[in-house]
Amino acid sequence: MDFLTILGLAAATLTTISFLPQMFKTWQTKSAKDVSSVTLITFIIGVFLWLIYGIYLQSLPIILANGVTFIFNLIILWLKIRYR
Repeated sequence: MDFLTILGLAAATLTTISFLPQMFKTWQTKSAKDVSSVTLITFIIGVFLWLIYGIYLQSLPIILANGVTFIFNLIILWLKIRYR
């Protein structure tokens, strides 16, 4: 694995795990009132487009980061709807 792939995977890991605290807090408090629906939906669409882009390029860091981030943010959206 070359340096740029390792760099990309490190960046992907950090940006992806940054959503875990929000997801866990929403789950624990059963409240997502402070999470903006518009921002969340816009972000989910953007991450989905990045995922498609990564698949097209066959770039593992882009695919992994955006695939996992997409799932985490869908969970946050689901929690926001569930705990409305």
